Amino acid sequence: MSGKKRIRFIINPISGIGKKNQLPDLIETYLDHNKYDYEIRLTEYRKHARQIAIDSCLEGFDIVCAVGGDGSVHEVGTGLIGTATRLAIIPTGSGNGLARHLKIPLNIIEAIKCINEGHSSKMDTILANDKPFLGFGGYGFDAFIAKRFDEYHKRGFSSYVKLVLKEFFRYKPVHTIIETENQLIEDHYFLCSIANSSEFGNGFCISPNSKLDDGILELCLLRPIKLMALPGLVTDFFRRKADQNKNIQIISFRKARIRIKGNIAHYDGEPFNVRNELNIEVKPKSLNILVGKNYNAIH
Repeated sequence: MSGKKRIRFIINPISGIGKKNQLPDLIETYLDHNKYDYEIRLTEYRKHARQIAIDSCLEGFDIVCAVGGDGSVHEVGTGLIGTATRLAIIPTGSGNGLARHLKIPLNIIEAIKCINEGHSSKMDTILANDKPFLGFGGYGFDAFIAKRFDEYHKRGFSSYVKLVLKEFFRYKPVHTIIETENQLIEDHYFLCSIANSSEFGNGFCISPNSKLDDGILELCLLRPIKLMALPGLVTDFFRRKADQNKNIQIISFRKARIRIKGNIAHYDGEPFNVRNELNIEVKPKSLNILVGKNYNAIH
């Protein structure tokens, strides 16, 4: 009986950026065939990747690799929660937030070599009512932008930035009531984000101390700010110092109840319509994942 691991690559042919047309040849060339037997599946419609991931577990695959952006990683990863099958990532999106946190190389060839190295860990996931997600969720401006970007005619980081600049001062903060294990707060928030990992992507770090495997989530809150405070805030995000900015409040929790005036959310950048009351909880070390060699896990 072969001692090789079985790996299935799930490629979204229309999502994100990168050398999509070259991927099959790159996988064939750089994947270690002494370690892996592989096959490739292309997604054919929205949410198809999640179903392929679920089927892959039932078919006995050891690893399922999401090839795409954060949306593709969300679909594949949520399909693997609670199973022994490991998630791998070849990041070809415009943000690649989870891959960056996990120290997975953004270069496709190096990401394939990272799979060969086989460094494995377990990460927490999040459940919001009946919706699981991996890295980030949000109910404020980030959710509004995720919905608009999903409808936008152009993809890529530059298009995302243009959309943010266009909508930033038009957006009306959402009245939100938040109850955690330790406190009850109520206000109008520009951002109300749930962080398991540290950054949205592209180095935009909203919760610098978040860890994927500590059994704790962070709630990142931003009240409306004046124009003069915006440059400093953005600078702190990119310098990984958001926790030191006076306009940001970060609360650690394991379970929370959030009531919002509005029904738009995003989970890992994917827009969703949600109920006005949300029960959020962490699911400790519920997803097996391949990580970069420089990723420091909590043991």
